[in-house]
Parts: sequence; C-alpha cells; structure tokens
Amino acid sequence: MPDKKYPTVVLGSRNQKKIGEMAELLLPHGITLVGVADYPDVPDVVEDGNSFAENARKKAQETARRVNQWVIAEDSGLCVDALHGAPGIYSARYAGKQGDDEANNQKLLKELGDFPPERRRAYYVCYAVLADPQGEVRLESEGRCHGQVLAKYHGSNGFGYDPLFLVREYHLTFGELAPAVKRHISHRAKAFERLIPGLLRLFETLE
Repeated sequence: MPDKKYPTVVLGSRNQKKIGEMAELLLPHGITLVGVADYPDVPDVVEDGNSFAENARKKAQETARRVNQWVIAEDSGLCVDALHGAPGIYSARYAGKQGDDEANNQKLLKELGDFPPERRRAYYVCYAVLADPQGEVRLESEGRCHGQVLAKYHGSNGFGYDPLFLVREYHLTFGELAPAVKRHISHRAKAFERLIPGLLRLFETLE
C-alpha cells in the first residue's frame, strides 16, 4: 500500500452494496472511499439525464460542490438488446419504485416472456465520473459486461438483476459468482480499472 496519504473520496451513492464493491477496488491503492450517506445534509441528486453519462456527471458535480471533496459518481444499469436497451437508465426504477429489485426483476421477466436465449442478450454498463472538490469533472470512464438474461433466478449474491444475469464465459450468474470474482469482471470493475490510473496520477500531483 502506498506511503503517501491520499484524500478520502466520496462515492455519490447511498447503496451500501455498491459502496462496498467500489471501496474494495480502491483500497489496494491506498484510497479510502466513503458513501454520501456519511453527509446527512446532502440531498439526493435528481437523476434526470438522458444517458448514464449525464446522470453520472450530474451526481459527481453536485455532490462534490456540497461536500467540498473529491467525488466519484456512477450511473449503471442493464441494457437488453431485444427491449431496445431497456431498462437502461431506468434500471433501478423499472417497475416504478426506486430500488425494488424484486419488482424490477419480475417486470423484466414478464417483458421477455418466453424469448429464446438468443433473444435475451444483454449487458451491464457502468459510467463513472470523478469530480474535484470544486465540482469540475476531471475523469470519466465506462465499463461493460456482456451476458444474457435467464428465465429464472440463480443465486442470491449481488443486487439488482444479478440473479438473472448470466455471464456466459463462467456459466454462472452474477448472483452465483463469488463476490471476489464479480469484483474483477463486472461493469463497475472495468469502469474503475480505467478510472483508477488517472485518479492516482491526479492525486500524485496534489500538495
């Protein structure tokens, strides 16, 4: 672990599972990540962008200006080819209520009906943005993980659509994969792998 003391980074999310995943990606580099829930006066950012990138930028910039710290924000979701990219940016509220995984999964299964495997191709996408304490965007990256949506749940790990999302190379869903494996192959892992080198270079230039 590096000897240099890096600034703590705030993640623009209150999702404890996301925070845990990303904190473990940054920890080997000597960077501590905390969730925005540690700042109770910071309101939720309205995610009204038209893309993952727009939502991530807005969350990073607005949160950074409120907490006056470095902030990473990400927007992520599941895109299904046969549904023209849905649920997409609406993944967390696909069935209406924010964060209702069971309802979202049930709606997805209903929408896909009895589609055969070749029509159930999908990918998870994560768009990550780093903003400085003044709210200026300094880095952006995107990661994707391709697979397909199964017709039944498999596994109980992860969150969101993970029990339905089959990673073909592993013949397992995100819900079945060990967390350590998911941290290396997921869309978030890929986005962070692209973001971290630039983040470290930026932090090395700080006084």
